[in-house]
Amino acid sequence: MHTFRRSAALLALSVGTVASLPALAADELHYNQISLRAEVSQEVARDLMIVTLYTEEQNTDPAKLAADVSTTMNKALAQAKQVKDITLRQGSRNSYPIYDTKGQKITGWRERAELRLESSDFAALSKLTGELLTDLKMGGMDFAIATPTRKASEDALLKDAVTAFKARAQLATDALGGKGYKIVNLNLNSNGYPQPYMRGPMMMKAASMDAAPVTPEVEAGTSQVSMTADGVVEVLLP
Repeated sequence: MHTFRRSAALLALSVGTVASLPALAADELHYNQISLRAEVSQEVARDLMIVTLYTEEQNTDPAKLAADVSTTMNKALAQAKQVKDITLRQGSRNSYPIYDTKGQKITGWRERAELRLESSDFAALSKLTGELLTDLKMGGMDFAIATPTRKASEDALLKDAVTAFKARAQLATDALGGKGYKIVNLNLNSNGYPQPYMRGPMMMKAASMDAAPVTPEVEAGTSQVSMTADGVVEVLLP
C-alpha cells in the first residue's frame, strides 16, 4: 500500500514538471530580435584567358578519318607545349555518320576534336592562337576570373560584408533606442562568380588564306562580384 502511494506521488510530481515546460519555454523566447542584410561588391578583373580551337573533317573511311584528326591534334598539342605558362586541356571528340539524302544509307563520317588552352599571359596565348589557326578553327575565346584572384577577392569581400553588417546592426540598435546588440546568427554567401565571358570568332581580324598568322584581339574587361551577409541580431533594450 505504501509502495503504491509513493509511486502515485512520483507520478504527480512528473506531471507537474511536464506541465511547467511551456512556461519555461515562454521565458526563453526572445522578442528583440531583428533580421538584417548587408551586401558589398567590387569589380574584379577577368585575368584568365580561355581559347577553344577545333578541327573538323570528314571521310568515307572512319579509320582514315580518325588518323587524320589525331595527326592534326597531335601537331597542335606539340606546338602548344613549347609555350610556357599555358594549360592544355583536350576537349570533346565526337564522330558521327553522314547519311544520304533519304537518310537511310551511311555515305561517310565526320569527326570533330577540340583543344582548350588557358593562360593568364594574354599576349603569349594570343600569339599561340594565331599560329594554331593555320591548322585549327576558332571555337571561342573566353575570359574568366582565375582561382587565386577569386579567393583573394572573396577574402576581402568577406571582411567588408561583416563590417557592413555590424554597421547596420548598430544603426538598427540606435533606431530602437537600445544599449547594445549581440549577433544571434550570421550567414555569408558569395553571389557566385560569372561564367567565362565569351568572345566568338568575330573577334578575329580578317585575313586571306596565304597571309601571316593572325593574333586575336584581346579585351578581357572586369566583372562585378558581390557577397551578402544575412543574419539576426538581438537588441538589448534598457
